[in-house]
Amino acid sequence: MDERHEHGASGASGEATEMFEPEAWEQRYSGDEAVWSGRPNPQLVAEAEKLDTGTALDVGCGEGGDVIWLAARGWRVTGADFSANGLARAARNAEAAGVADRTDWWQVDAREFDAAGRSFDLVTTHFLHPPSGGMVEVTRRLATAVAPGGHLLVVGHAPSASFTGLSARHRDAMFVAEDLLPALPEDFEPLVVEQRLRTAVRDGVSMDVHDSTLLARRRP
Repeated sequence: MDERHEHGASGASGEATEMFEPEAWEQRYSGDEAVWSGRPNPQLVAEAEKLDTGTALDVGCGEGGDVIWLAARGWRVTGADFSANGLARAARNAEAAGVADRTDWWQVDAREFDAAGRSFDLVTTHFLHPPSGGMVEVTRRLATAVAPGGHLLVVGHAPSASFTGLSARHRDAMFVAEDLLPALPEDFEPLVVEQRLRTAVRDGVSMDVHDSTLLARRRP
């Protein structure tokens, strides 16, 4: 598995606070080389394949790999990110993949996310790691965008000794799925709350990592 698809797994030399600021990502997406692999995140594939197609929102979409995968399977998908450069790349990639007519783009900071009356059958985010436990608040905000009967899927890096060379701030930004449960409104039912084992390749070396995976359904 090419770790380039994981937000926060690469470029770990900066502090976590810097890595979650738009300026750093605008610069990262300003070049010509792809940052991520373009493949969909495995937990998205595992869960979305079980769902009926509908509308989806992918927050922190980067270059659009997950958006494109969903759109190719019949979803109407909005990709959201705080990087204008990232969204421009994602739109170009969707055009090249032939799914531009099934995609929309939304520039928004997950930490300030406001659904503003919009709702989706699936709201998902992968490997966002705001510092100081900020993912709980992000999850609470994203839950407001889930339509009745819809699903919320949040995936991130579980704390692990496998993440060598990371600062204390980066480690503090990681979470286990149980950490996010307080963010769920009362009308949400947790379906998956676990750390899922996955084999990853970093610097040519295979290693086991765990994806903290929360899947919840909003009651109709």
